[in-house]
Amino acid sequence: MAIIPQMSLFSWEDLADLGDLERLRLVLDYLPDEALMRTLEKKRYKGRNEYPVRAMWNTMLAGVVFEHTSIESLRRELSRNGQLRELCGLTVIVPPAYVYTRFLKKLRAHESKVEAIFETMVEQLSELLPDFGKALAIDGKAVDSFAKGKHKDEDPDGRRDTDADYGKKEYKGKHKDGTIWNKVIKWFGYKIHLIVDAAYELPVAYSVTKASVPDINAGHDMINELEKERPWLLGQAETLAGDRGYDDTKMLERLWDDHQTKPVIDIRDMWKDGEDTRQLMDIENVTHDYKGTVYCHCPMTGKEREMANGGFEKDRATLKKRCPAKQYGITCEGQAECPIAQGIRIPLKEDRRIFTPIDRASYTWAKAYAKRTAVERVNSRLDVSFGFEQHTTRGQKKMKMKTRLALCTMLAMALGHIQEGRPEKMRSLVS
Repeated sequence: MAIIPQMSLFSWEDLADLGDLERLRLVLDYLPDEALMRTLEKKRYKGRNEYPVRAMWNTMLAGVVFEHTSIESLRRELSRNGQLRELCGLTVIVPPAYVYTRFLKKLRAHESKVEAIFETMVEQLSELLPDFGKALAIDGKAVDSFAKGKHKDEDPDGRRDTDADYGKKEYKGKHKDGTIWNKVIKWFGYKIHLIVDAAYELPVAYSVTKASVPDINAGHDMINELEKERPWLLGQAETLAGDRGYDDTKMLERLWDDHQTKPVIDIRDMWKDGEDTRQLMDIENVTHDYKGTVYCHCPMTGKEREMANGGFEKDRATLKKRCPAKQYGITCEGQAECPIAQGIRIPLKEDRRIFTPIDRASYTWAKAYAKRTAVERVNSRLDVSFGFEQHTTRGQKKMKMKTRLALCTMLAMALGHIQEGRPEKMRSLVS
């Protein structure tokens, strides 16, 4: 935890009325950064110390909290705001730009220490919040590079962005009148991939990739990282919700088979033959669509009805489907002759993409999938409250550090509000 210098101009009580400084105070108080500070101070040892490590670090955090899009913007704020300088521990003039450039390089050289800050706060939140990590959501967001595009000269020079590349995301849907709509978004830069707690809307894992990296590839990488570094988080996760960008048999299988985490991931239509339904197993009068909705067909009239959901049998790894006539009191002329009048069991292995532990045709699935929007709100906070819509960052390493500091700040504010008796404000990033 950062050591805060002794205040002579004001007290912490006074800060409560100063809004922005109160937000910074929360971060400085609750960010577990002592190990990083000791490492950087040991590295400096007897070197010049006009700009102490802790003061430099505190001003970097201030830049994140106050949404400064550049170092020059932060320096201007420090120059005019004596209270902010004192809070950050600056006892001399504002550090010049090159000092910040060198300090950021040192931070990137010790990124594992900064990553440890993030991981520590995730563990602290899991101890403070009931059911933290029980429902997870995953998604990726596009982030433009400050560079406008690829340069013909690929040699790094500190100004052009030689890491970023081009990404494209396509959205499709159907209007109420049945017409198809299509929207394509293209950008030059990166993707930020997040796994968040869907109840509290707080990040638990992340990665930063080039724009061209598919969401599912980054998703597997984050699961791999969690398996290695924080297996307890996957062990307590009951569901993981994601859009169809994560529709992948291997992902669905590993979540349930390895971790007993129920995947709640939207599905793409992979049927290329134009069929709306197909026969289920070897049952003549039962069909299903690509989304897992199961239908029975009356042996007498051929009338199609959606079968009722009967739940998931974990010990058998099967989904139960019940006769709609019995379940809903519907008159079915062929019920006496129907071979499935007593219901059916569908093994997940019939098709692991279509049939999942939570029935895709159930209200439970729809309710769990709705939690996916939590990660969209976290992405929105990155854009609006942490300046990712307007930034001056070039290079993947710099973008990773920017993302890491923003997410650490987000978690530190949440911890501060919880520890100080304001849990209802844990998602508040404003004064």
